[in-house]
Amino acid sequence: MLNNNKNTMVKNINFYCFTGTGNTLLIVNKMVETFQRHGVNVTVNKMEDTEPLSINTSGVIGLAFPVAYQSTFPFVWDFINRLPEVNGTKIFMVDTLAGFSGAIVGPLKKTLLKKGYEPIGAKEIIMPRNIFCIPPEKSAERIVKKGIKEAEKYGEAIIYGSSRWRRLPVVSDIAFLFYKMYCLMIFSGWNQRIFGFKVDTKKCMQCGLCAKLCPVENIQMKPFPIFADKCNFCMRCVSWCPEQAISCKFNYKGRTYRADTVNSKELL
Repeated sequence: MLNNNKNTMVKNINFYCFTGTGNTLLIVNKMVETFQRHGVNVTVNKMEDTEPLSINTSGVIGLAFPVAYQSTFPFVWDFINRLPEVNGTKIFMVDTLAGFSGAIVGPLKKTLLKKGYEPIGAKEIIMPRNIFCIPPEKSAERIVKKGIKEAEKYGEAIIYGSSRWRRLPVVSDIAFLFYKMYCLMIFSGWNQRIFGFKVDTKKCMQCGLCAKLCPVENIQMKPFPIFADKCNFCMRCVSWCPEQAISCKFNYKGRTYRADTVNSKELL
């Protein structure tokens, strides 16, 4: 633990975040708690509700999001690509993932450098898997506890200047090309039809929470949820449905995951 009396190198942080099933929000909350404990002013903003060109660049900027397809969701990349050009604004990133990425840390640093930012830290934190094979509850708890500890240490590293943002140019650039190709498949009509989520109208209460939570406005209530063709598969609607009325073909035996200490109101 670093000394609280030590002068911090960071005074103000503007955090821009997206969380799907709550893992990233847990990490952000811990980092915010750490920043504030060390006397840093923090403002947290939701990516999906923020116009990138209007972000506050007067302090250090933080970006937080889940890893998807070894990179991150296309709408998160859209947010990043539309960030304003600056002259030396410090910026850091943190992502949550179940295994490995390869197509986010390097490409993101490259993109931000072109826009004039000064990357000061990148951290990837393992959290429970929220798709395919969901871990047992006790295993998920252990993973979360370890991730929270890493978030605290990383937060301290950011404010005291010991964080790093490394990049493997060739490897990450090649991985990012594969990611772009994968995105073409994600948004193809056949993929959206075959792997799109299904609603059990016998369970659905027509509460509209799924539509409110969708970051890309892909769901309309008519009167049951109707899915369009721009799903990013962030799993928000599946995980947060109070009646588990939305099914995902990716999830083994229909099991779903969401961070158990997060409330859906925090996402709205």
